[in-house]
Amino acid sequence: MIKNDLFLRALQGETVERPPVWMMRQAGRYLPEFMAIREKYDFFTRCQTPELASEITVQPIRRYGMDAAILFSDILVIPQAMNIEVQMKPNFGPYLPEPIRKASDLDRVINPDIHESLGYVMEAIKMTKQKLNNEIPLIGFAGSPWTILCYCVQGQGSKSFDMAKGLCFSDPATAHSLLQKITDTTIGYLKEKVKAGCDVIQLFDSWGGMLSPTDYQEFSFRYIEQIINALKDMAPVIVFGKGCWFALREMAQSGASALGVDWTCSAQNARYLTGGKITLQGNFDPARLLSPPKTIKKMVKTMIDEFGKDRYIVNLGHGILPNIPIENAGAFIEAVKEYKV
Repeated sequence: MIKNDLFLRALQGETVERPPVWMMRQAGRYLPEFMAIREKYDFFTRCQTPELASEITVQPIRRYGMDAAILFSDILVIPQAMNIEVQMKPNFGPYLPEPIRKASDLDRVINPDIHESLGYVMEAIKMTKQKLNNEIPLIGFAGSPWTILCYCVQGQGSKSFDMAKGLCFSDPATAHSLLQKITDTTIGYLKEKVKAGCDVIQLFDSWGGMLSPTDYQEFSFRYIEQIINALKDMAPVIVFGKGCWFALREMAQSGASALGVDWTCSAQNARYLTGGKITLQGNFDPARLLSPPKTIKKMVKTMIDEFGKDRYIVNLGHGILPNIPIENAGAFIEAVKEYKV
C-alpha cells in the first residue's frame, strides 16, 4: 500500500484534506543535483541507463516531497523504438535526421517488441519503485500520437509544425497510418509500464493546440481515446493537451481520470467546460515561478480556491523552466502543503 495516496484519491474524486501537488518536468533541469549528472552523461544515456533515470526521478522528491513522482524519460523514446533515429542536440533540442515525409518512408517504421527496445524503461521503473519504497505513487508517461508525429515529420521542434500539418492535409492516408502505428506502439509501451509498477499514466499532447478543433478530433483525439480505452482499466489516465481548452468537453467524456489545463484556461472555464465532475490538474504559469516566493504562495492559494480543493491536482500549466530558482519551486510546493480552506 502507498503511504501517501493523496494523489490517487484526488484522481478518484474523493474528498481530500488538501489537493496533491507535483510539477511537470520536476525531475530535471532546474535542480543543481540534476545538473551534476547532466555534466557527465548525454541526454539519451540518462534516459537509457536505469540507475541514472531512477536517481533523477527521486531527486526532486528528496528535496521537496511532492505527492507523486514522474519517471525521468522522454516522449521520443517511442520513435526511437520504432526505428526512427532521434538525436538530442545541445542548445537545439530533438533532431530526426530522416523524417517521415511520404508513404514509402513508412516502410522502415516498425511496431517494436517493447521489452527488446524499451526494456531499459521498465528496469528504471522497478529501480524507482524500490527507491520510493511505497511512499508516493509513480507516474509513467508518453506523448500523444499527434505530438510524436509532429517530430517524426518535421524532424525537429517548430513554432508551426507546418510540415507535420502539411502531411496530414495533403496525404491524410499516410498520416493516419503513421498515427496508428504510433498509437499501437504507445499502448503496448504504457501497458508494460503499468505492469512494471507505474501507478498512473499521463499523456502529453504538447502540440495539440496547433490544430483547429475539427482537425484536433481527426488527427489527435481519436488516437488519444484509443490509448485511454486500452489503459483505463489498468491505471488512472491523465490527459494534458497544451492549448486544447476547446476539446475539454469531449476529453471529460473520454474515460480519462483527470485532465491537465494550461495557464490560458481559467479554473472557472475549465470546470464549466468539463461539467465539474472530473479531476483537473494545473494550471500555474511556469514563468510565474520567477515571481518572489511570497507572491507565488499567495497565487497558489488563490488558484486552489478557484479550482476547489477536491477533484483537483496542483501543477504547472506546462513543464518547469530551467531558470527557476530552487527556493521558488519550493515555495510552490510549500504553499500547497500549507493550504487550509
